[in-house]
Amino acid sequence: MNITERNVNGVVYLTADGFEAAGGVAHGFSTRLGGVSQGIYSSLNLGFRRGDDPKHVAENYRIFCAAIGVDPAKLVFTNQVHGDIVRTVTAADAREGLNAVVEYEADGLMTDVPGVALTVFSADCLPILLYDPVRRAVAAVHAGWRGTASGIVTRAVEKMRDCYGTDPADLLAAIGPGISKCCFETHEDVPNAMTEAMGACALHSIEVLPTGKFRVDLKGLNAERLENAGVLPEHIAVSQDCTACLPERYWSHRVTQGQRGSQAAVIALTDPV
Repeated sequence: MNITERNVNGVVYLTADGFEAAGGVAHGFSTRLGGVSQGIYSSLNLGFRRGDDPKHVAENYRIFCAAIGVDPAKLVFTNQVHGDIVRTVTAADAREGLNAVVEYEADGLMTDVPGVALTVFSADCLPILLYDPVRRAVAAVHAGWRGTASGIVTRAVEKMRDCYGTDPADLLAAIGPGISKCCFETHEDVPNAMTEAMGACALHSIEVLPTGKFRVDLKGLNAERLENAGVLPEHIAVSQDCTACLPERYWSHRVTQGQRGSQAAVIALTDPV
């Protein structure tokens, strides 16, 4: 599978061609291009808690949802806390207004209800979308380095198997734009967490620098976790876009030191024809 760029009425976003080939699902990874926000939030900011004008954010959601083909009234958000909790959601979790308070904390959402639009946010951390076209179920995962170490994407695969009867070999997975190995320079705490959690298989995603610091490939580590959970390698698409390298296309928390908007990744089952 591959990640493909789309442009619908000036809204630039990414999709997984395998999802589109399978049919029955609407999805997209946003960029910062195509919205109405101003200044540091220019232009398609989808984060409500970043300091942007709420009216601009609401209009950005209307624009983005129209481009990817989901109903903004059926979006489901979560409070992301860099953990490994995956929450099962239904139509009852859909937003009562885009700025409504979310009571629960989770870094993954999943559903088998058509129309419910699962949403996760990112600005260096990885957005990961999962689709089971056989059992008709989807999941959206937010994986920073802590979530990667704790195995949230593995939890999502396991929970889809347990709740929906998903066979991991049927799953399609898309790892969206996030900070890449080229820019994710860390102290020893990050590689130590990865090797403690994943053992020697994590080592090929970790580079030791002459300075004593490390570069870590979060995309590679999450692809490794997906394969270890039973997802076929040919069913995994990985965006090569690095949010830190492409400030004109994406927000990077590291690059902006937190003064930024947010990307979003959204996925929803469509009604069967």
